[in-house]
Amino acid sequence: MSSSSARVDLDGNPINPLTICMIGAGGFIGSHLCEKLMTETQHTVLAVDVYNDKIKHLLEPDSLPWAGRIQFHRLNIKNDSRLEGLIKCSDLTVNLAAICTPADYNTRPLDTIYSNFIDALPVVKYCSENNKRLIHFSTCEVYGKTIGSFLPQDSPLRQDPAYYLLTEDTSPCIFGSIEKQRWSYACAKQLIERLIYAEGAENGLEFTIVRPFNWIGPRMDFIPGIDGPSEGVPRVLACFSNNLLRREPLKLVDGGESQRTFVYIKDAIEAVHLMIENPARANGHIFNVGNPNNEVTVRQLAEMMTKVYSKVSGEDSIETPTIDVSSKEFYGEGYDDSDKRIPDMTIINKQLGWDPKTSLWDLLESTLTYQHRTYAEAVKQSIAKPLAN
Repeated sequence: MSSSSARVDLDGNPINPLTICMIGAGGFIGSHLCEKLMTETQHTVLAVDVYNDKIKHLLEPDSLPWAGRIQFHRLNIKNDSRLEGLIKCSDLTVNLAAICTPADYNTRPLDTIYSNFIDALPVVKYCSENNKRLIHFSTCEVYGKTIGSFLPQDSPLRQDPAYYLLTEDTSPCIFGSIEKQRWSYACAKQLIERLIYAEGAENGLEFTIVRPFNWIGPRMDFIPGIDGPSEGVPRVLACFSNNLLRREPLKLVDGGESQRTFVYIKDAIEAVHLMIENPARANGHIFNVGNPNNEVTVRQLAEMMTKVYSKVSGEDSIETPTIDVSSKEFYGEGYDDSDKRIPDMTIINKQLGWDPKTSLWDLLESTLTYQHRTYAEAVKQSIAKPLAN
């Protein structure tokens, strides 16, 4: 790797090594971002999390080329006084901490609101008071429902991008009624965005807000009963992966008609890397990070994943690959959803010149190859054990 003095930002300015406090470094996104920063930069990472399983390969042995540039700090940001000290001695804080699995939004709404709003307040406060830059991870769910979803089903305007394309600076945020507690996550995330924006306007906080649109790749979420709770319900890709590994039908909530886009984690991390190293172009902006070219219904995603998994595992698909379930049956009372989530990429393309590259088939092949290699044997053993008993 070339020295840091040889690296320049998008405007030709030298990139100086930074100390980055990364909260939630041990998670899916954090592990990939840490990898990028260790292998391609000279930045130092203060990795803050409760667990470090997904970044253990970066922490040991001491002979790794980046040894000394990543330090793991095991702490819970809810109640640890060390957090402010770590933010103070950093140039930049990246906050990835969140509860972000849909199954929790209406079954654990209080935890969801506290985790995504209350627990994030000290991070924003410490950054603002100590004049430290903040990159805060929000969610595409802050947009809520599209304007088009309120039009009649047969309205031609439903196909007009003006009624469904989600743009950072113009699209409204439309949530369901209060009893639909599924929106607790989106509402908490929107409120912390508004607080960060206000800190920037009133107190000069340098911030960037990231709105991820379904980032997919290895190490995402967990497989229930293997490296997560047996009764846990991860996000859609891990849910479907679990079904495929267990040779069970993939469950399509309300027929799987919702439309989503999916972006490969390595493409998305490149976007975050650009934000980190181009503060003049990123500060004060909210960025959609997704891939509108990878748009499918959840049913189409299930069909594609079934084909891809059959290819990478060498196993034939089961006779009934999918079944329909109601959202009430799958998620419980209070669930609601948006019909489409398609990001407008104009702002990030203009500011950072970023475009995603990986097709949906390729990102699924990479991810399901990892899932099969990592979990197939453990799943087989977990299935065999109760049968033996």
